[in-house]
Amino acid sequence: MYTGTVKFFNDSKGFGFIKDQESDKEYFVHVTGLVDEIRENDRVTFDLQEGKKGLNAVNVKLS
Repeated sequence: MYTGTVKFFNDSKGFGFIKDQESDKEYFVHVTGLVDEIRENDRVTFDLQEGKKGLNAVNVKLS
């Protein structure tokens, strides 16, 4: 499990980005990878999964 902060999330388009707390890398997140509803600046935990364009955040939960 990784920990991070939601940098951006667009509800109408169903995607956004999460900034990893430890590495400062940003990961794409799609609405299909959410467990909880998220908003910008929420603290979250997540797993990473290989997607079409790199690693995606999945199993995203509020922490």
